Amino acid sequence: MNTVKLVRTVTAMLSGSEDRRTTIGSPGEVLALISAGAATTRADLARETGLARSTVSHRVDALMARGLIREVEDGESTGGRPPRQLRLRTEDNVVVGVDLGATHCRMAIMHIGGELLAVREDPLDIAIGPEETLTHVDRRMHEMLGETDIPVRAVRAIGMGVPGPVEFASGRPVSPPIMPGWNEYPIPEFFTASYDVDVLVDNDVNVMALGEHRNCFPNARYLLYVKIGTGIGCGIIADRQLHRGAQGCAGDIGHIRVSGHDEAGCRCGNSACLEAVAGGAALARRLSQLGLDAGSGREVVELVHAGDPQALRLVREAGRLVGEVLAGLVNFFNPEVIVVGGVLATVHEHVLAGIREAIYRRSAPLATHGLEILPSRTGRDAAVLGAGILAIEHFLAPAHVDRVLAATGT
Repeated sequence: MNTVKLVRTVTAMLSGSEDRRTTIGSPGEVLALISAGAATTRADLARETGLARSTVSHRVDALMARGLIREVEDGESTGGRPPRQLRLRTEDNVVVGVDLGATHCRMAIMHIGGELLAVREDPLDIAIGPEETLTHVDRRMHEMLGETDIPVRAVRAIGMGVPGPVEFASGRPVSPPIMPGWNEYPIPEFFTASYDVDVLVDNDVNVMALGEHRNCFPNARYLLYVKIGTGIGCGIIADRQLHRGAQGCAGDIGHIRVSGHDEAGCRCGNSACLEAVAGGAALARRLSQLGLDAGSGREVVELVHAGDPQALRLVREAGRLVGEVLAGLVNFFNPEVIVVGGVLATVHEHVLAGIREAIYRRSAPLATHGLEILPSRTGRDAAVLGAGILAIEHFLAPAHVDRVLAATGT
């Protein structure tokens, strides 16, 4: 997605966010208009906001003093001197996106206009605990900034997705099944103890939904992003905003009970959970019991690519089971788009066939009218892009900009 398009998309999302508790025509609102391309000159701002030109100049000067915008002479002339154009200042303002998985750490440096400047992935077992994991993130962040000649002081926010439930307000994981030692760990404080930067932490499927929506489906008002990997989860976009629920655990569909599978124990302590039957780890276990070499979801995918009939059968069956759960969500939520990501999405022609079969059989005709069910377009970058966008949207939110300027007396 090009920079201008992403900036405009992000700014449009900010206009409806919960953090928009600010005054019309405030510096934050002025920055939003500039970022969206809705106002590119001081005259545009005066017209859009109704503010006096002197007030507009004061707002613009404050934003320039803070290093958030710049003014350049590249406007088209109508006969006199070309108007000076206002632009988001991206070169000195970057964010870091972090995607922590069960066995990997993928990181990105992005400027606040959304352009991807650097991406790097390392194998990393999240079970080593928070201190070692976050120390690795910190070290890698410095290395990537050095490689791109960006000073640490240019980092404005860090966004992070982790593979477990997160209390978004505090950024703390809550009883994450595959993250031993992480329960209630204060992830933001690990970084804020050393850096003057805001840190946003969310569940990995939420940031995947954010990354997919903002980059590929910005016009969709209602979208579900379903991750089918070791476990199964769902990120929810409602009225173009990420929906987390009251405590941040909306979309935990992996622990919805599926009938006829009482023998399948789940890591949550219950049985017959969707991910205990249709997740990558469950499929690998069943194939191993059949005598095939499958220790993980990735090896299940390799068997499917090799044409193994048992793997093909189980993957399609898993798609149908996921589809049965999603059919209820389609009737309840009525999304426009369902995006399927995660390791099993790489064999989407088989998984999606099962999902579509169940959804169209069990959902109301009106709910499926115009519904698109598609594989992820951002692929392995969904989470890291979403984590970066999470940081960008926080940093550019009008109310946040106003607070920063007020705190610094700018």
